[in-house]
Amino acid sequence: MPDKPSRLWKDLPPDTRLDAALAFWRDTESPDIEAQHAEAMALLARRLNFRAKSIQGLSVDRRARHLAHVSDVSDLVATRALIAYHFAAKRELMAAFLDALGIAHEAGLITAEQVVPPSLESLTVAREGLKATFGDAEVDLYLKTLMALDADTWANLDTLLSPRD
Repeated sequence: MPDKPSRLWKDLPPDTRLDAALAFWRDTESPDIEAQHAEAMALLARRLNFRAKSIQGLSVDRRARHLAHVSDVSDLVATRALIAYHFAAKRELMAAFLDALGIAHEAGLITAEQVVPPSLESLTVAREGLKATFGDAEVDLYLKTLMALDADTWANLDTLLSPRD
């Protein structure tokens, strides 16, 4: 069974969580991002005993540092932070993975109308190929993120990731 996005967030190393929080706050283009930013600001206001307006006035870097210290964010905030992180910092990894699977994309963003769930064998080959260039932890985080966001398409990743995790 795939991890929920909030569980992935909680398990991120501190430096990766900070990078994801920075990407989250810098994201101004994603659908519903204003609502997710508002939710995160309300969470920080409660945690820090600040007014929401005070949180809003903080720099992106300070908001990111505070958010990175919160381990129990909602699935919505965690999802957006993980997506923003990968698109801000891991496009090369994403593109290499999709290329290895023959899935149409633009710089890591899937452009195919519908993705046929890849076989366990093709996922295994793609994963091993990535690990030759990228670190195990970043590859596995990306694959776990895919599973958390679309368990149907990436169902075979559960089998691939489970024996070592």
